[in-house]
Amino acid sequence: MAERFPQYLSAPVQVLWFETDELAIIILFFLLASIFHGVLWILCIAGPFAYSSLKNRYPSSFLMHMLYFSGIKRLKNYPTSFANTFSE
Repeated sequence: MAERFPQYLSAPVQVLWFETDELAIIILFFLLASIFHGVLWILCIAGPFAYSSLKNRYPSSFLMHMLYFSGIKRLKNYPTSFANTFSE
């Protein structure tokens, strides 16, 4: 059985020129624009470009760390942010 092996293992999955997190923003704004019938249609295009410029200014996975420090998302196999000691 032949399976396709990616050329670059660390390359993110892309649809056209958008990465998956940017595509999620497009889908979110599309759903909101469909529900509210407002000016949110322009955000389907402007939102991912604003997010990608924000993403280029910060290190990788900054969004996950922002969600972690705000208490929204818990990281697997990591101690809480209030832990004083850590043993492996």
